[in-house]
Amino acid sequence: MGEIMTAVENINGAINDLIWLKIGIFLLLGTGIFMSAVTKFFQLTHIGHWFRETIGGLFNKKSYAVSSGSVSQFQALCTTLAATIGVGNIAGVADAIVIGGPGAVFWMWVAAFFGMMTGYSENLLGIYFRRKNNDGEWSGGAMYYLKYGLGGIGYRSKLLSSVLAKSGEILAALFAMFCVFASLGIGNMGQVDKIVANIEQAVDFPALSSRVIYSSGGQRVTLYSLAIGLVIMLAAGLIILGGLKRIASFAEKIVPIMVILFISGSIFVILANCGKIADAFATILVTAFKPNAILGGGCGFTISRVITAGFKRGVFSNEAGLGSSTIINSSANVREPVKQGMWSIFQVFTDTMVVCTMTALTILTSGVYDLEIGAITEKGATGSTLVSAAFNRVLSFGNFDFGSIFVAVAILLFAFTTLIGWSHYGVSAFEYLFGAKYTVVYKIVFVATIVLGAVMTSSIAWDISDTFNGLMMIPNLVGIVLLSKTVVRVTRNYINRQLGNKDITPLLSYHEDIQNQLEAELYLEK
Repeated sequence: MGEIMTAVENINGAINDLIWLKIGIFLLLGTGIFMSAVTKFFQLTHIGHWFRETIGGLFNKKSYAVSSGSVSQFQALCTTLAATIGVGNIAGVADAIVIGGPGAVFWMWVAAFFGMMTGYSENLLGIYFRRKNNDGEWSGGAMYYLKYGLGGIGYRSKLLSSVLAKSGEILAALFAMFCVFASLGIGNMGQVDKIVANIEQAVDFPALSSRVIYSSGGQRVTLYSLAIGLVIMLAAGLIILGGLKRIASFAEKIVPIMVILFISGSIFVILANCGKIADAFATILVTAFKPNAILGGGCGFTISRVITAGFKRGVFSNEAGLGSSTIINSSANVREPVKQGMWSIFQVFTDTMVVCTMTALTILTSGVYDLEIGAITEKGATGSTLVSAAFNRVLSFGNFDFGSIFVAVAILLFAFTTLIGWSHYGVSAFEYLFGAKYTVVYKIVFVATIVLGAVMTSSIAWDISDTFNGLMMIPNLVGIVLLSKTVVRVTRNYINRQLGNKDITPLLSYHEDIQNQLEAELYLEK
């Protein structure tokens, strides 16, 4: 068993380095910068408007309206947050600091700032190119705007138009295929791995934890790990088999509670160490460009490692650029593509700028990371266990480490909701490839993979997640860049109508029949 896992780790490592170091980071950052520029930095120039339309819209009944074949805007937000606010916000931030130092957090912010417009663009396109399936439900996502969007770009050269249309079909199929595998990685094994690790640390059952199944790289996989995986599998199966409606209903009840609780707990720990807040921010900014103990040629390599760690974990956390969130957002009960795009900006902002920053400050102010010497002081702590150690510095009472319990519960909720959210992404991608009647096959495989995640070592689970994130991201980002004119045109149309009060025809859908229907509905509302 150990030899097989080692072989998997080596093969995956080679692919991972190729995707991220040679292609992914440049394409991800480049797309974010490009889309920010062509939309005139919409995330900044219209910050007041998108805040009013998102967080302000939570007090509007329309945000909770559900029609046939759709979910409410609030349910779509909660489900995307369920899929994004997961272990990436806790273990991912900690891993970024372990791998690249505190400076990696700065690059998570950079990834999020430009990722806001990447996320905005992909979700605008998701709404604009969505269709209704045979059951009258909205079907959308990157595979649809890759196929229909690129196929609809007309050039004078028929050959060029034909090549682009065929390329769109191929990219759509690749995206859907990688999405299926990514759902088993980032959306499943990576989440389950962290649930297991934290439960084992917080609550020990010697009768189970002493029974070692196998060990690899100094990590032990026990019968306790397997038992936890089986329980998670049963709980997840009950929700996943209920379809999108049950998933969305579950998310809208759990997500707001878990986010508020984690942020509140983080603020409590940070305020208990408030004297170190300024030093923590200073360390993040300084080490982002000038890592400690680096001389000569090694400096460029280490800065590259810091940036890579920040970007990988940034994407793992907020998923901007993956195209995954477009699948659920395309099911939202909304007519304006731009409005759903603005919800994506808010989702990225909440996920990284708020929740990830809370986690980073908890680690850097608690003392588990020594700001002066630039090293972790908690022996053996990595990932989520480092966050647990940070909480324990404040929330320990005698021999009782309440911090570990708090983080274990947070990771359980965060990771479990991510698991549920990503199951829908995988189902939708599988349906696009093979048809609706075969999705039960995917659901069985997804649920079974939960157990695999429970018995797989942490490094392998996360590395596989990184690899499929990159593979899924590439066709999506290529599509966004090629369809940038559509994003700009729809955005300009919205701004002219909603903010400039111009009486012009709204751009609501690429498909003429859907455009006419939505346009008529808007007219009746007036």
